[in-house]
Amino acid sequence: MKNMKSLNIILLLSAGLAFSVQAQQKLSLQEAVALARENNPEIKVSNLEVERSRQQKIISRSLFLPSVNGAAQANHFFQLTPFFGFGSTPGGEGKIPYGRFGGQDQFNAALIASQPLFNPLAYPSVKQSGLREKESQLALQGKQVNTLSLVKQVYLQVLVLDERIKLQQESVTRNQRALQDARSLFIQGKGLRVDTLRAYTSVKNLEPELLKLHYEVETDKLRLKALMGVDSLQTIELTDSLFLTSFEPIPSEEEVYAAAKGSNPDLQVVALQQQITEQQVKIANGSRLPVVSAVGLYQVNSQTRKLDYANAYYPTSSYVGLQVAVPLFTGFSNQAKVKQANIGKEQSALKAKDAYEQLRASVHQVVAGSHESLARLKTTVTVKEAAELSYNIIQYRYKKGVSSRLELTDAELALSTAQSNYLETVYDYLSARIALERIMGRVQ
Repeated sequence: MKNMKSLNIILLLSAGLAFSVQAQQKLSLQEAVALARENNPEIKVSNLEVERSRQQKIISRSLFLPSVNGAAQANHFFQLTPFFGFGSTPGGEGKIPYGRFGGQDQFNAALIASQPLFNPLAYPSVKQSGLREKESQLALQGKQVNTLSLVKQVYLQVLVLDERIKLQQESVTRNQRALQDARSLFIQGKGLRVDTLRAYTSVKNLEPELLKLHYEVETDKLRLKALMGVDSLQTIELTDSLFLTSFEPIPSEEEVYAAAKGSNPDLQVVALQQQITEQQVKIANGSRLPVVSAVGLYQVNSQTRKLDYANAYYPTSSYVGLQVAVPLFTGFSNQAKVKQANIGKEQSALKAKDAYEQLRASVHQVVAGSHESLARLKTTVTVKEAAELSYNIIQYRYKKGVSSRLELTDAELALSTAQSNYLETVYDYLSARIALERIMGRVQ
């Protein structure tokens, strides 16, 4: 029995291990971007908004098309409708005689058709719905650019944190080795107790930071999974590297500004808003004009008693004609709509002007940030290489007994700082490239 229980436990552990390995998903940056493009909830909402605007376009087009309605009604009268001017009731003393005629059960059915001939709201409504559809498509593109840029940003943050964990672990290992050496020298009587305490303090100061980095990685991976629209319990492993082998040329401010004006979806939406408000003004003005329609009716009537419709007559009537509807007074609402539309048009013009002014400042900031991060990156590469060389030299000298433990500790601290600064500048440079592509409306 004990062997069976042990075997079951081993099988369960093996199955759990196999499941965890199978559930782990390796992701490159491009794969993460592709998953977000397909599964991100906000992008899906924007896709639905595009479809919604298309349906609104169909609704607007119906203003040009005929409408056909069918109506039917069956009534049972307890007292028939009176007809004045003739009948069996006596007249006299100014009273008009009346009579009740027909059947107590009455039925009528009608087919009513209306074709707009002149509707001042039709064309601007269709035009506006088409612009709204284009606006929703641009909003979708903008959402994709912003979301996918954020995916790349978070992906890079996880890579930076992973590298910092490695560096921190290496630093902990070096300081632990230094602590062992200090203890050994202290036991041999060749070192001071203060050296051991200093080494011990250095090790313990590094451990909380290492734990903090692990928690930050978990948090950023949850953010990344939410952006990609995957299950939060899914284990992911990032496969791309943070290190660079080459530097792409940075475009000029004029090139970035021109690309942003032509390709940035958010700016295109601002420009499109002006056209939408112009059509809104036309719609508001059209609400004060008459509507002309061709109308037609075909009707069937019948009356009977005791619901005996099978033996009843079904006479028909029909007509065609023109109908003109003129808004004479609408409680000043039409005038207010016109003023409201003109205010909206003025607002959109001011927003567009402000957006282009803000774009100038944003482009300058992004391009300057790209140049600054590239300059720092080139500097930190040199500093990191120098710190590595210095640490190796001092470590060799320390092993030969030429350098002191304090010199080695200082060299280790300088190396850790240089490596950490290098990671930060790599992240800043790649983030600046992402911001550059984002403001130009691109996602690579």
